[in-house]
Amino acid sequence: MRSLLETQLLAIRHGETEWNCQGRFQGHLNSELNLAGLAQANALGTRFTAERFDLLLSSDLGRALQTAEAIARHTGHSILVEPGLRERNMGIFQGLTPAGAQARYPDEYTRFARRDPDYAIPDGESMRQFFERCVACFAELATRHAGLTLTAVTHGGVLAMLYRHARAMPLEAQRDFPLHNTGVNRFRHRQGAWQLESWGEIGHLGHAPDDPE
Repeated sequence: MRSLLETQLLAIRHGETEWNCQGRFQGHLNSELNLAGLAQANALGTRFTAERFDLLLSSDLGRALQTAEAIARHTGHSILVEPGLRERNMGIFQGLTPAGAQARYPDEYTRFARRDPDYAIPDGESMRQFFERCVACFAELATRHAGLTLTAVTHGGVLAMLYRHARAMPLEAQRDFPLHNTGVNRFRHRQGAWQLESWGEIGHLGHAPDDPE
């Protein structure tokens, strides 16, 4: 029997959006799932008919909710909306491509590109602020729902922060792990610590096997 101090988490990135394809900073703005994203979400929902979990949570941003709704249609779960699962607030860069942000805000973009964790994008969050928000949100969810298995639909940036936290990876380090749309990532929370169990499961998409941890 699982210890009541242990919480299982299946953390999932939303399906592909038009802005994903265009390489735009989405942040707290939204772009609808495109046709590929809708197909990914439906395949994810079908996969989750074989997963046993207690609660379905989602970021309050539309692209995550669309993805969570696809799971709910297949499993019958209600969706618990959690604003703490939102993507990083990208401030003045939101809606722009990197090239567009660099052209419009050259000084700000140069500072952003240096990966200083304490640099806050104007009208947005620093990486450290974002990291601390994400870690606090997941810790609170693990405590509130101790002993349960949670499925949480969120965003690539949020998943990257939880990965770094679980692996003690510095915020300054370049990302060396994939962030698949509708990829399933498994974590375990026990005695106040997160452990990564598997990363980037995308077998439900049919064109690639699940990635090993």
